[in-house]
Amino acid sequence: MTHNEIFNRLWIEYTHQNPFTKKVYDLFITEGEKVINDHIAFRTFRHPSINIDKLSRVFVENGYEYTGDYHFEVKKLYAKHFEHRTEKEAPRVFISELVTPEFSPFLQQTVNDWIDKIPVGLTNSDELIYAGNTSGIPSFATYEKLRLESEYAAWLYVNGFCANHFTVSVNHLQKSDTLQKVNTLLKSNGFILNDAGGEIQGTPDELLEQSSIRAGMVKYTFTEGEKEIPGCYYEFAKRYPDRDGKLYSGFIAKSADKIFESTNFYTR
Repeated sequence: MTHNEIFNRLWIEYTHQNPFTKKVYDLFITEGEKVINDHIAFRTFRHPSINIDKLSRVFVENGYEYTGDYHFEVKKLYAKHFEHRTEKEAPRVFISELVTPEFSPFLQQTVNDWIDKIPVGLTNSDELIYAGNTSGIPSFATYEKLRLESEYAAWLYVNGFCANHFTVSVNHLQKSDTLQKVNTLLKSNGFILNDAGGEIQGTPDELLEQSSIRAGMVKYTFTEGEKEIPGCYYEFAKRYPDRDGKLYSGFIAKSADKIFESTNFYTR
């Protein structure tokens, strides 16, 4: 499977998981824009069977290489990003993991039980990145209790393995060529922006600006019945050239820290 086939399949799963994301894409297409994907992101727990190295393997085997890492002390997360070795227009891949040993015994036990239910063989399979939640019907009470410690853990407990978000490259847009224009377009079409720390994260001086919509609410089946919680979301990124004229290709931890909050629970 080529990396293009991988991304195409991830896109189908992503837009199926949360149809709000397809509406964003369709909006830009209606505006006459060409939508290029800047990067995708995955979430996982720190555990030998499903850590960053496990999720990144399928990308590394298809031309990607590790290019940087990031620490999020408050949220207790660690992340790596990967870029294609030869195809510079290929989307970046950002994979984060929750540092589970730094959390309560309840959270650690919940994660271990969740991992124990993953089908044998899946963690060493190329199918892992598409698998979603393979650990059975989640408990809403457990989801709520996890949220008290980590919104990230709660979201992952329900959603499992999938592309947490795709990202529109604002550099490739013609009309909405700034984050301000993108955000205005989104808000005027009824999308709710993630405004944690402000609607735009980063600055031109930092060589990267990012914004995102709040994840659309999706109905999930819990052991207690059907409930709505945030699903996947869409991000938007504009990159700037460095002193050598090369477009910045990395990420900024303090900006990404706020982008993570796009999947925090909220009431409409």
